[in-house]
Amino acid sequence: MISATPFDYPYDGNLEARKTALIVIDLQEDFLSTTGYFARQGYDPAPLRAILPAVNRLIVACRQAGIQIIHTRQGYRADLADMTPYEKWRRQRSGLDGTTALLRSSPGFQIVPELDVRPQDIIVDKTCNSAFTYTDFEHVLRAQGITHLLITGCTTDVCVHTTLREACDRNFQCLTISDACASGDQYAHEAALHMVTVENGIFGALTDTAAVLEGLSKLGKSTQ
Repeated sequence: MISATPFDYPYDGNLEARKTALIVIDLQEDFLSTTGYFARQGYDPAPLRAILPAVNRLIVACRQAGIQIIHTRQGYRADLADMTPYEKWRRQRSGLDGTTALLRSSPGFQIVPELDVRPQDIIVDKTCNSAFTYTDFEHVLRAQGITHLLITGCTTDVCVHTTLREACDRNFQCLTISDACASGDQYAHEAALHMVTVENGIFGALTDTAAVLEGLSKLGKSTQ
């Protein structure tokens, strides 16, 4: 098991690599670059970049344990055909008209090169905050027999939390890794992490990278 709050993960002590996936949410240039979408909105991407070493450590450990790695990317079609009038209004309001920010055709859509992405990893592209909305994410998870999710990425209070909440509603067993998630708003980051633990873990359990690495090292020994 992995030491976590308010209960150790998973709740039944039955952690199986083949049923588990590490979810890496939206670690893209548009969010982590100093010239990307996030920075254009006035946020400092430094806290987001700071989690990359932890995420890479988790990726390495999960690969060694036989756990599937799934990345998500957020962005719209280049022709904006998948963008509603309200989304177009928000884009204009944010000063993004005439830019390539958050478009799948732009360099900003790509996962940052510092992240250890391999051909065997699964990538799910999305337009909404949740990885489940208008995507094949759930179908992929079900097809792979995945029931347990280790959740990382950005931003903690928006895409990470929205995906987490929907995953819990679909009865996936979720573990949020606090120091492998980040936001441009520290207060929102801390509040989002706190919300995981309320009502005795209504959104699963919360832990840190060190605890996951320790738990996965034991998992490896138990399967040898």
